[in-house]
Amino acid sequence: MPIVSANGIEIAYDEFGGARAPAILLIMGLGTQMIAWPEPFCDRLAARGFRVVRFDNRDIGLSTKFESAGPVDVGAAFMQAMARRPVSSPYKLDDMAADAVGLMDVLGIQRAHVVGASMGGMIAQVVAGRYPDRTQSLVSIMSSSGNPDLPPAKPDAIGALLAPRPGADEREKIIAHGMNVYRIIGSPGFPTPEDELRAKIERSTDRSYYPVGVGRQLVAVLASGSRVDLLKTIQAPTLVLHGADDPLVPVEAGKDTAKHVPGARLQIVPGMGHDLAPGLVPILADAIAEHCLAADTSSRAAAM
Repeated sequence: MPIVSANGIEIAYDEFGGARAPAILLIMGLGTQMIAWPEPFCDRLAARGFRVVRFDNRDIGLSTKFESAGPVDVGAAFMQAMARRPVSSPYKLDDMAADAVGLMDVLGIQRAHVVGASMGGMIAQVVAGRYPDRTQSLVSIMSSSGNPDLPPAKPDAIGALLAPRPGADEREKIIAHGMNVYRIIGSPGFPTPEDELRAKIERSTDRSYYPVGVGRQLVAVLASGSRVDLLKTIQAPTLVLHGADDPLVPVEAGKDTAKHVPGARLQIVPGMGHDLAPGLVPILADAIAEHCLAADTSSRAAAM
């Protein structure tokens, strides 16, 4: 997988489809590498005529690690956020959005359909709001507006998210931890077979394991606050996809996101939790492809 310099950091990425096709930029979520975008999902989008780019966010996978920032106190940051006080962080979602746009610059992509999952959806929202001239359309998946009045995650889901991570030399414990997290937050209507889930966690663990970066990403989310006012300014055609059974980011968050983006369309998926299970690939990929194709058609019509 190639690594390029963009926005002052190194970003690992790969891509599917033709280099001259309309671009879809995939932005993954908290503590999750780009390979969490399943290859069948990327291939399905590419088969619909798109150039599909996925990449590792800063502090995860093979992209730049902000080691000089040191570890962060996630618990203290949560307490500050719950008290609606400012949270300090080494970087914010705006910086991660600038990374995404910087990658577009390097790859020669003027405009992209920006698609993000969970924290990646938050970053995608920032891209659409701050860089309207670079955004062909927006897809926000299992994400949130950051509205502090939204209902919280279920206790077992937040517990799994905040549970101490095993040490880097404890491979089996790392895998067991990852599998437990996915069992808790996964899609009840689209269960992933145990062998497939284990293979997914093993691949991720062997590629990169950097839990301190996950903490910094989480604090970046908390420090960035609400995006409600920004969402109201988004002009790009927007699709909000959310699982009806998401225990980590409740479906109310998807509804709130769609409510604040002018003209946004909300699609709630029954049985979907907080993952991209194999059974969800055709549902989500086809919904995204249809949205992006419609946005491209509208853009061409407006230019005539």
